[in-house]
Amino acid sequence: MKYLLAIDAGTGSIRAVLFDTKGNQLAMSQREWTHLEEDGIPNSMSFDFEQNWSLVCSCIQEAIQDVNADDILALSATSMREGIVLYDADGNELWGVANVDARAADEVKYLKENYPGIEEEFYKKSGQTFALGALPRLLWLKNNRPDIYKKVASISMIGDWILAKLSGKIAVDPSNAGTTGIFSLVSRKWEKEMAKRVGLKDDIFPAVLETGEVLGNVTQEASHETGLNKLTQVVMGGGDVQLGSVGLGVVNEGDVAVLGGSFWQQVVNIKSDVTPPNDMGIRVNPHVVEGLSQAEGITFFSGLVMRWFRDAFCQLEKLEAKEQGCDVYEVLENKAQNVPVGSYEILPIFSDSMKYGKWYHASPSFLNLGLDSEKYNTISIFRALEENAAIVSSINLEKIEAFSGIKIEKIVFAGGASKGELWSQILADVTGCEVTIPKVTEATALGGAMAAGVGVGVYDTLEDAAEKLVVLDKKYMPNRKNKEVYDKLKKKWQKAYEVQLGLVDSGVTQSMWMAPGLV
Repeated sequence: MKYLLAIDAGTGSIRAVLFDTKGNQLAMSQREWTHLEEDGIPNSMSFDFEQNWSLVCSCIQEAIQDVNADDILALSATSMREGIVLYDADGNELWGVANVDARAADEVKYLKENYPGIEEEFYKKSGQTFALGALPRLLWLKNNRPDIYKKVASISMIGDWILAKLSGKIAVDPSNAGTTGIFSLVSRKWEKEMAKRVGLKDDIFPAVLETGEVLGNVTQEASHETGLNKLTQVVMGGGDVQLGSVGLGVVNEGDVAVLGGSFWQQVVNIKSDVTPPNDMGIRVNPHVVEGLSQAEGITFFSGLVMRWFRDAFCQLEKLEAKEQGCDVYEVLENKAQNVPVGSYEILPIFSDSMKYGKWYHASPSFLNLGLDSEKYNTISIFRALEENAAIVSSINLEKIEAFSGIKIEKIVFAGGASKGELWSQILADVTGCEVTIPKVTEATALGGAMAAGVGVGVYDTLEDAAEKLVVLDKKYMPNRKNKEVYDKLKKKWQKAYEVQLGLVDSGVTQSMWMAPGLV
């Protein structure tokens, strides 16, 4: 039997997942990792190369321990986007940050104030704003760590760093490198002139390889550290959302996915030459499939809010779940089935719909609660949270429809939230779309394995791999009467949210999250 290995570098953990060539997951090893705030550097999130490489090696060793390493044909990697790694001329790591490092708030302000209109200009080419882009971070390094900045000879993303450690070659793919904001959606190449325009080095950008292209073999040193065979091919991977989309079969123009994790992403495949919207309301990233980009909406903290609510208010349901031997969310969903559609118009105020160019959120709260405990209680609030996540997703999808011309009729729903039958039906009812659930537990890792397989000819293309390996498990059809209720609730929520943002603006409440450079 032959194998494919995927390495998934997420925000909170690193995983190595072993698959056979038919897409069956055979082994998985995971280690949590942390990205530390530097002393005296607010909102920093530094990447620890030495410790994290040790964790990567441990995961690989554990994932492949029960197979013959000679039979691992290829490997690839996927990672959190936006996280960057900088190298010196010898390929040694100098400095790195994880995805939501927000230390460069002053640099974001500086760029906006001293280069009027440049963010909008760059967004039209890259689909990215400055908030978590690489330009402000590089400027921060130049201003605050000039000795390190002088040595910088190359830049890559965190998944690319793993592949560089394994193959000895520094390169990037479009889907991940695109999140630096120094990149063209149309050409799928670096836009070096952007760096030069703002006084930064323009000679630090490595080769761009498409997902599925081979970088080389595992080096002697990496083989010793990981237990991998030197003949195993190292293949270019991509961003976690994009490879996760491939693992869900979202590979053609017009395909749509809602990824329901800690954050929710709403992604729609569009042609690479579609111009991002004028209001910078939606993010646009290169897809791992050539010729396509992905319009992306993001809903902040949907899964984390649900986890907070579970731990803060659902102790009784936790006990019931323990007695029944099931997950607490299953208990909550079973009870929430009896709450009327619309949850008595309870309005959760957490994530706003996406406003990528100037994005901040209101203070967390619930509106429209009443004193009738038969109506306004843990279960009705739980259902309202599920409905709200679907409502914000639908608003983001409508924004994407408006500028892309794509008419959305079917949605692939994945991630932890898709395990909930009620939540899946609510998403169908709110959006009015057919919702399908794939039969896969590790879509991102599967996408990485597909990329590895393309590199060694197991699959012809990513589209071919998706057609062969992705299997749909469930389907939910929308209830039109329920949609009418949700359409009215959506309008009320949007009006209420604007008022809540006004309270933040006036200093009465505190924003749940605000993009760097807005304060």
